[in-house]
Amino acid sequence: MVDALGVAVVGFGWMGRVHTQAYARVPHHFPRLGVRPELVAVAEEVPGRAEEAAARYGFASTYRDWRDIAADARVRAVSITAPNFLHREIGVAMAEAGKHIWIEKPVGLTAADARAVADAVARARVQGAVGFNYRNAPAVEAARELIASGEIGAVTHVRIRLLSDYAAHPEGALTWRYERERGGSGVLGDLASHGVDLARFLLGDIASLVADTAVFIPRRARPTGATAGHALATGGELGPVENEDYVNCLLRFASGARGVLEACRVSVGEQNDYGFEVHGARGAVSWDFRRMNELAVSRGTAYQDQPVSTVYVGPGAGEFAAFQPGAANAMGYDDLKVIEAYRFLRSIAEGRPYGTTLADAVHSATALDAMARSARTGSWTTLEPAP
Repeated sequence: MVDALGVAVVGFGWMGRVHTQAYARVPHHFPRLGVRPELVAVAEEVPGRAEEAAARYGFASTYRDWRDIAADARVRAVSITAPNFLHREIGVAMAEAGKHIWIEKPVGLTAADARAVADAVARARVQGAVGFNYRNAPAVEAARELIASGEIGAVTHVRIRLLSDYAAHPEGALTWRYERERGGSGVLGDLASHGVDLARFLLGDIASLVADTAVFIPRRARPTGATAGHALATGGELGPVENEDYVNCLLRFASGARGVLEACRVSVGEQNDYGFEVHGARGAVSWDFRRMNELAVSRGTAYQDQPVSTVYVGPGAGEFAAFQPGAANAMGYDDLKVIEAYRFLRSIAEGRPYGTTLADAVHSATALDAMARSARTGSWTTLEPAP
């Protein structure tokens, strides 16, 4: 018997749609999952957006105020895809209302925000998942196993990049994303949070770091109406961009490995150029999100002039078999969110964490806070080891 689980979505921009579609697809890809999500409610303050979501996806109820979802007894699990500055308030309230939460990173604006949500989840004894979707790529999970197996030897250094052009247009609207009070640390929370999670997922804890940040487009036009995504705005009053367009960070891992993490939201000519290169004493492994189902692997005993091979991941890697029957059949971004939804729902069904947790969000946010401090002081910052 598969139990129905009432789910709701708070905030119905692009990411709210992605979560909704993931819930709808989970039963098709993971038919043995012990719960079946039912779309009970959606909350969105922009007029008409919740109603449009209900008409398109079949939500039973629509709300303007997210607090109505917290009070809705039919709802047992909530996706929180609202803007960053609302994450702490909504996350804490939903956990205190006894709802399991799947919350998008960076879980607030600071490490204190992430800890507050994590503490609320722990007190309420509900499950919490976080939107670090890139670790769900089967190729990334295969890379982690390869590194852990020692096939490339002890890791010496890693480079992690997250370069994009979504904010590169100088006429991009001055939305909440560019305000310190509502958007937090800019590209640090938006992209570098993923980089920190990938670094920890692949190589373990970060011991210390030093960072440099910059704002390359210092002023933008304020929007004159509701916006979605990264809309352009012309003619509006110009205002200051308060948070970071760019971060470059040197990392020292607890293992002794070294790393470089670079993230930018205004890289002209780069569209979702996300990936990593991990080098070991005997080999290397690298991954490019734009070729999501491939790894470049060098292994052997030659050391010098050692060749690199392309490896196409298949059903033996991560959750690949739930989507495709054989290697080199492509998966896409939305599939990673289906995996994330599955692991969140499995956590609820089994009563134990499965996949990313709020602890991962706290570790990422702690590193981001350290980057911001380091950029201000110009000095190395030590991170506390994970409990």
